[in-house]
Amino acid sequence: MMQKDAPRGTRTGFTTGACSAAAARAAAIGLVTGAVPDEVECLLPNGDRVTFAVHDGRVEGSGAQRAAHAMVIKDAGDDPDCTDKAHLTADLRLLPEQPGQVVLAGGVGVGTVTMPGLGLAVGGPAINPVPRRNIEANVRAVGQCLLDEVGLRVTLSVPQGEAMAKKTLNARLGILGGISILGTTGIVKPYSTAAYRASVVQGVQVAGTLGHGVVVLTTGGRTEKFVMEEMPELPEPAFVQMGDFLRYAMGAAVKAGLKKVVIGGMVGKLTKIAQGETITHAGRAEVDTGLLADLAAGVGAPPEVCEAIRGNETARYAGERMDALGLGQAFHTALARKVIETLRTRYPDQFELQVLVCDFDGKKIAEAS
Repeated sequence: MMQKDAPRGTRTGFTTGACSAAAARAAAIGLVTGAVPDEVECLLPNGDRVTFAVHDGRVEGSGAQRAAHAMVIKDAGDDPDCTDKAHLTADLRLLPEQPGQVVLAGGVGVGTVTMPGLGLAVGGPAINPVPRRNIEANVRAVGQCLLDEVGLRVTLSVPQGEAMAKKTLNARLGILGGISILGTTGIVKPYSTAAYRASVVQGVQVAGTLGHGVVVLTTGGRTEKFVMEEMPELPEPAFVQMGDFLRYAMGAAVKAGLKKVVIGGMVGKLTKIAQGETITHAGRAEVDTGLLADLAAGVGAPPEVCEAIRGNETARYAGERMDALGLGQAFHTALARKVIETLRTRYPDQFELQVLVCDFDGKKIAEAS
């Protein structure tokens, strides 16, 4: 449930993915029972179970024409998120010819993918893989009795989504017509607040007291899990999820007198660090695809691929093109080395640096030191 009494600036919220899953689950219950509940317990991708209020629930039609509708209003907590109060809406209907299938579709206000490089099908809805799996899991959890006989089509929509998307980078990324359904944990943390920055600094300070002389900075939960598996000899307090706040984490590492800083990340955030950004939030700086094109050329990519990378908007696209050429490891190693080069310029002789790179499934690609 929401943290109504949490100190200002620390209250967490829920992602568009989590709210969509809750709406879809409530509508599925409506199809099974004939009534959409006023609230629904939803399983989040991180394993938590959270109860959401459900609005505008209704079941219409009969027999094979039966359909259900439910809506959950997003609460972004204390994160300054432009999708706060978005109406994540799910409409479910039966697919008599596709028993056992759960088919996700994007409706009004959910963006359509028009460019490669996002890990999503071009032409499809901007519903990221983790929330996609979570939405389907929630529908199956309550709708299995229906799925034994028919399929279910889940159409997600966000009535205010097109207007909200104008405040995001979606159009630049080729996601048109609405917002994205996102979220790898289901939880929105107030990353942009002073409180979170303070927690990053505090985490580094704690790492400095452990006696290992090292802090491991990661950009999120997935990269932290990856580096923890790579460095099992370190205790958990040596790992700090710095989010977008590289500047504060590195400054704290200097003050703590740490001898070694390890950075774990994926291609997007590492590119921003390599290009000299110290706050890597998506809204603060664009990815320098020219830098990525130069790195690609340096490891042998043909000119036409380098130009395609330069002309794209995402770092992920560069990684995918290089992987397709069999140059993925060399490319990501070059990126890791560039990160170290950039940070050594900013923090000369302060500490030993190591960079570990993983893919979007949390598997190791490369490292440099």
